[in-house]
Amino acid sequence: MPDVLRGAWFDGRSSRAREVHVRLVPGAGGPTLSLQALDGGPAPPPLRQRDIGLPEAWSRRRAARKLVVDLREHGSLEVEDVAGWQAALQAAGYEAPLAQRMQTRWSAFLLMFVLAAGALLAFYRWGTPWAATQLTRQVPLQWELGLSQRVLADMDMAWLHPSKLPAQRQAELRARFDALAAQVAPALRRYRTYAPPLVLQFRSGLPPNAFALPGGTLVMTDALVQEAARQNLPDDALIGVLAHEVGHVMHRHTTRMIVEQGVLNVGLGLALGDVSTVVSTGASMLTGLAYRRSHETEADCFAAALMRQAGVPGAPMADLLLAIEGKAGGEKLATPAWMNLLSSHPDTAQRARDLKEGHAPACR
Repeated sequence: MPDVLRGAWFDGRSSRAREVHVRLVPGAGGPTLSLQALDGGPAPPPLRQRDIGLPEAWSRRRAARKLVVDLREHGSLEVEDVAGWQAALQAAGYEAPLAQRMQTRWSAFLLMFVLAAGALLAFYRWGTPWAATQLTRQVPLQWELGLSQRVLADMDMAWLHPSKLPAQRQAELRARFDALAAQVAPALRRYRTYAPPLVLQFRSGLPPNAFALPGGTLVMTDALVQEAARQNLPDDALIGVLAHEVGHVMHRHTTRMIVEQGVLNVGLGLALGDVSTVVSTGASMLTGLAYRRSHETEADCFAAALMRQAGVPGAPMADLLLAIEGKAGGEKLATPAWMNLLSSHPDTAQRARDLKEGHAPACR
């Protein structure tokens, strides 16, 4: 026979409490609450666990002086013998929900914290890039082309200016670039059916740089061409830089970064709820920085393979990169901070030295 407790029942129709005997009876779906009115009047029918609102315990050491059970349409029940109530619950087979166990047991809280942190880390490290890679396959080329047109138009209004290179010089470099683009074999493509039109454009107004926009548009600055000439480097140096940028295009790195950050924001939003806005924004920034290193490695490996196939030596490109970085005795070239958004190449000097020596350790 379950232990009998005394309680005060408020039926919801009167402010007067009625004294009742309270029993908690074991059942398949959890304890069943049974009340018996001491005044002989009617009492609620037996109520299963799912039909009532059991109060949560916030501390194992500091019990409440009185607890209130929500009986829904049958009013409420007050019990002063809190310790007796908890003992009766346990005897009736009650299992506290996970949230309550985390509130009352440090071991449960720490376990769930470790599991949650591990799940978020795994999602960040493996789930996000995998999902982004799969979703990127579904992004239409026309969307990338439209995005590139808008971005380039905005840059032309803000930072870029028409190229001042002679038309013949531009034509020479475009011819070399077109010959390079023709060597992009299917085996080099990350996405087998992805074949964007590769177009080279020239602009002035920026320090030595080349960058790729999604959909196949590559931009080379006059300053980069001029820097190669100052270093007495052949056009192979510029073609090598463009091969690297073609790698960004063919791996769809910009599109993947956009999709990655969207996936991360959605995933953290589902996991963290209302506090996800700040956290997901910060995590997105960290994700972009972390994945950019892997993108540069992929582009390097692509460039090395493409240059071998096209018969373009890698040493001139390495010399140009080292000159720009100021690591080969040349003057360090100032670059505005915002240019990192277009050209954030970590470990450029070491990567250039690897290319100059004819190997890329990260490539398989």
